[in-house]
Amino acid sequence: MESKKAIIIAGAVIGFLSALLVKMGNPANMGVCIACFLRDIAGALGMHRAGVVQYIRPEIIGIVLGAFVASVGFKEFKSSGGSSPFTRFFLGAVVMIGALIFLGCPLRMVLRLAGGDLNAIVGLAGFTVGIGVGIFFLNKGFSLKRNYKQSTVDGLAFPVLTMGLFVLLMAAPAFIFFSEKGPGALYAPIGISLAVGAVTGVLAQRTRLCMVGGIRDVIMFKDTYLVAGFIAILGAAFIGNLAFGNFTLGFEGQPIAHSDGVWNFLGMLLAGWASVLLGGCPLRQLILAGEGNSDSAVTVAGLIVGAAFAHNFGLAASPKGVPVNGKIAVMLLFVAIIVISVVSSELIQVSGAKKGVSQHA
Repeated sequence: MESKKAIIIAGAVIGFLSALLVKMGNPANMGVCIACFLRDIAGALGMHRAGVVQYIRPEIIGIVLGAFVASVGFKEFKSSGGSSPFTRFFLGAVVMIGALIFLGCPLRMVLRLAGGDLNAIVGLAGFTVGIGVGIFFLNKGFSLKRNYKQSTVDGLAFPVLTMGLFVLLMAAPAFIFFSEKGPGALYAPIGISLAVGAVTGVLAQRTRLCMVGGIRDVIMFKDTYLVAGFIAILGAAFIGNLAFGNFTLGFEGQPIAHSDGVWNFLGMLLAGWASVLLGGCPLRQLILAGEGNSDSAVTVAGLIVGAAFAHNFGLAASPKGVPVNGKIAVMLLFVAIIVISVVSSELIQVSGAKKGVSQHA
């Protein structure tokens, strides 16, 4: 299902359903946000105690299970993994921290723009630059090495854990936290959220929808297949927001956003760079995890832990702006990702090889 028409239709459906979720109760410009929703799940599990962002989001459950069912049905489920797991875990945390500086993943960036939030343009610019930097290192031989065939149990572990989240959501035991105010207390009915997530998971699995891959392919191969899906999301969500009265154009006063352009740019630059090294955006990582890829499951675990870390240590931005701790963290993570990019590429290997030849001579 890799025709341009198919991914445009898929993107249009996801975009409109995202706008519908806001109409049904989700936070503004947050019909579906992978980073925000994984952060909410981390809070619900008690991994952080930011009381305004704690809720087990059914959309995440639906996305994973939708991708799982689609991959099994089309005989594409494949248990694999073992490719630099700790590096992937760390890069997942880096993506999350960058996204929480901006206040949204690549998908929410598009949805924010569709709602009239012009700060998303600044985020998109940073995201594109970050992808460009990542491509530079890909061209220099960056690799997290190959993965390997694993047991079926390894591939099933993540979808099964996701089913466990659904049980916790429905049972609502005392040890699970649910926000009583703030974004975490805003949500569409569970059945609708789960259904939209499942549709998103199926469509994204069948079309390989990925914002990072879309921009990467345009830059590297002049291929517009993947990016066409996100343009369709933008257009359909824009129409939906207009229809539902949820469109407000401008930089200031946008919902669950800040207007600090420098840090919107840098946060998404960091997220884009790390996502390229990982081979996909947060949405794509969820889809791959649903298909049995334990490397992506490890990345999602990194995203969740990154969200917990961001809120436990005061890194995450808020509508008031980016805290000092968050700014320091971004600068330190840029240093870390430069080291990872160089060490895992041919840049350092080639110089080492030349040095070895010279000594031998």
